Order: sequence, then C-alpha cells, then structure tokens
Amino acid sequence: MELRGTVALVTGGNGGLGQRICQALAAEGANIAVVYARSHEQATSVARDLASRYQIDAAAFACDIVDASAIERLIADVGKRFGRIDILVNDAAYNKSIPFADLDGLTQEVWDKILAINLTGPMRLTKAVAPVMKAQGRGRIVNIASVAGLGPTGSSIAYAVSKAGLIHLTRCMAVALAPETLVNCVAPGLLEGTRATSNLRPEQVERAAAGALLKKAADKDDCAQMVVAMCRTETMTGQTIVIDAGRLFH
Repeated sequence: MELRGTVALVTGGNGGLGQRICQALAAEGANIAVVYARSHEQATSVARDLASRYQIDAAAFACDIVDASAIERLIADVGKRFGRIDILVNDAAYNKSIPFADLDGLTQEVWDKILAINLTGPMRLTKAVAPVMKAQGRGRIVNIASVAGLGPTGSSIAYAVSKAGLIHLTRCMAVALAPETLVNCVAPGLLEGTRATSNLRPEQVERAAAGALLKKAADKDDCAQMVVAMCRTETMTGQTIVIDAGRLFH
C-alpha cells in the first residue's frame, strides 16, 4: 500500500516506541493521529513536531482504550479530522513487574488491568476500525506484542499471557478481515527508553540484554521500520515478526 496521504492511528503514540513508529510512518508521508491516555502536552508536542518535520497532518487524541464508548468517540473524531483511517497500530500497553513465582502478587486487579489494556483494548479498536477499512476497500493493522508472548518470560504472567493473546488475535483478525485489511504483528524483545522497560526490575533488563546473541537491546527504529513494511505489504497477513537482538530463537 502506498503510504503517502494515508491516515495512521497510533495508540501509545507518545511513548518511546510509539513516537518512533509515528516518525517512521510520517517519513513515508502518512498523516498521524497520535493517541494518548494521559499525557496531553507530550502527545500534542509529538503531533506538532511530526507536522513540522515531515510536512504532514498530525493531531493528538485522548482515549482510554479500556472504555468502549471512548473508542467509538475516537474513531469518529479521527474520521472527522482526517476523513479516513487506513492504518491502526496497537502500541499502547501496560505492565507491572511481578516475579512469576509470586502468585499472591498477581492480584485479580493487576491481571484485569493488564489484560484489558494489552488485549481487550486492541480487540475493541480493531473491531471499531474494521468497517471503516472495509468500506474504503483497504486497511492495515499492526499489533505490537512482545517476545514474552512467545515464551514464559517478561515482566509478569499476566503480561506474557496478554501478549500471547495479542499474537493469536493477530492471526484470528487476519482471517476475519481478509481480503481488504491485512493484520500483522511485531514482537520486540527488550527495548531501552520505553515506559514498559522502566517498569522492569534491573536484573530482568540485565538478563534480557546478556541473553541476546548481539548482547544488546532491540532497536526501536528497527521495530518502527518493520511496522512500515507491514503497512506497505500487499501479501503478508497473520504474521508475527520478532525483533529481539537474537534472544528468542536460540
């Protein structure tokens, strides 16, 4: 899909990885809806910078993605502002560091919050944009999961399960939305300079970097460029690509 002139809705667009994704898409000429939960000033600043740097249209939108009515308003507001929605990037996520063995620490409240934001939110957003993309005759959805969804690792059991669910949701939605809309997924390993990483215990960060073949964290720009490739593709759907500096496969 030619990206120039398209409209991309990026949840968590003001986060560490989210900003890189917005920049990578804007560099290809896409107009950007920067979706945030709380940081209005930061998101507005990101949108302003994107518009200035890449000569595209960009605006910030608030949305609590666990709120179904808020998602409906978001889709309506983005459609009103830009006239269309071609791309959805589900990047918004939440984690809390809880050792796997600490089952008492994995409270129902924590479980519900992580699953609601990391899995139910993307499902609701996907359902909300699906009819828009079908009517347009094309669409791209990219989910941002984690290597924690491919093995029993990560910040907590709830986080790992939510990302495993997101990876399988990618496959299921690829079936549901074909042929107009292609759905793919990026599964990063450890990323530095993100809110998710800041919630990890120091020993988790050290272990993740040391366990990678390349002995370093994954690169946010590599992840962002993979999102761009998944938006451009005409024949890849239902796939999850791991970018983790060579940690998972061995």
